[in-house]
Amino acid sequence: MPTTTPAPSVAAKIKGLLESLLQTLMPVRLRAWDGSTAGPEDAPTLIVRHKRALRRLMWQPNELGLARAYVSGEIDLEGDLYDALNRLADLVWRSPDIKDVPLRTVVTDAFKLGIIGTQPKPPPEEMQVTGDQHSKRRDKQAVSQHYDVGNDFYRIVLGESMVYSCAYWMHDEADYGLADAQRDKLDLICRKLGLKPGMRLLDVGCGWGSLAMHAAKHYGVQALGITLSGEQADYARKAVAEAGLTGQVEIRIQDYRDLDDGPFDAISSVGMAEHVGTAPYLDYAKILHRQLKPGGRLLNHQIGRLHLPPKQPHEQRSFIDAYVFPDGELAPIGTTVTLLEEAGFEVRDVHALREHYARTLRAWVANLESDWSTAVRLTSPGRARVWRLYMAASALAFEQARINVNQVLAVKSHRDGTSEMPPTRGDYLA
Repeated sequence: MPTTTPAPSVAAKIKGLLESLLQTLMPVRLRAWDGSTAGPEDAPTLIVRHKRALRRLMWQPNELGLARAYVSGEIDLEGDLYDALNRLADLVWRSPDIKDVPLRTVVTDAFKLGIIGTQPKPPPEEMQVTGDQHSKRRDKQAVSQHYDVGNDFYRIVLGESMVYSCAYWMHDEADYGLADAQRDKLDLICRKLGLKPGMRLLDVGCGWGSLAMHAAKHYGVQALGITLSGEQADYARKAVAEAGLTGQVEIRIQDYRDLDDGPFDAISSVGMAEHVGTAPYLDYAKILHRQLKPGGRLLNHQIGRLHLPPKQPHEQRSFIDAYVFPDGELAPIGTTVTLLEEAGFEVRDVHALREHYARTLRAWVANLESDWSTAVRLTSPGRARVWRLYMAASALAFEQARINVNQVLAVKSHRDGTSEMPPTRGDYLA
């Protein structure tokens, strides 16, 4: 009797389609909507819950297509999240040239799977901003779309410190946690700025007010924090009042381009420059330079790009731009230092904190996962999935030295060259 070859399972068909479409072998196991599986058994599993996910990838065979399917809940990951994302990294950065894709095979397989159709609409969590890039109006839109998703949601992710930038992990003891590391980061910034009682501090992009309050409480300064986020400002003002710091800390909703409150003794810019953008950064730095007294210091804490992803055959919107930070830009540290110096600053110290941010992001992911149901209720399933994906992927990017984060300490020297800087780093580095 002649033997018949069993028909390939739905998962096997999906695997063949994706490998043809993406021009690479699937590095993870696949589970289809009918329960069938295909691929390496010892790998994390990519669950394809709905045919719509494949249709998205037919239209966007790249990072954005995968992200839309994940945010929509049409695909999911089972197993170690970081292992899965690490294996999928090559797929995320791939955008195969259409001439290399066997279109006849892809179309035939797509028909067999019943996924031919119009392009699905993006999930409602996908962000859109309008107007001229980095105009005041558009920057406010971008900030609002990222930060105004609920203070209670951010409280779950960030923990009690409500600090949304990398912590400074000084110890490895079991009882030393995220809140301790964030406190130590705030204190590190205050020491680098040389804060003393009676000084005036400007905190640009002040977030939920944690740095301004720490500086006021522990260093006796008068602090002004500015943000474009209404929800951040509301939270910060209440926190300032509850801490009894109303006479020392002011929180405003204000664009940095509208500042006219100098001179300040010190300025902090933590996680702000990524929103400013590379092209406007020189003007931003010049504004901060004008706002400082001679001898005043600037602490610029900024994520930078170390290695560019592989060149794509055409421009495409990234997951981060579409779902996390519209108009955000990561400049190399050399670019940042050059622009600060062009603005008139003397750069005195560059402190790389790459590993610190990886550890911080893993802590934030753990916070989110530990109270997942509440996070979903406070926002949406899609929004919670966005934050989980971007923070986990970012942790890997820091660990693998694809991006970095640096604290740049700069000074506005006096005309005679006097800087008022301490003679050694030991005065501010513990």
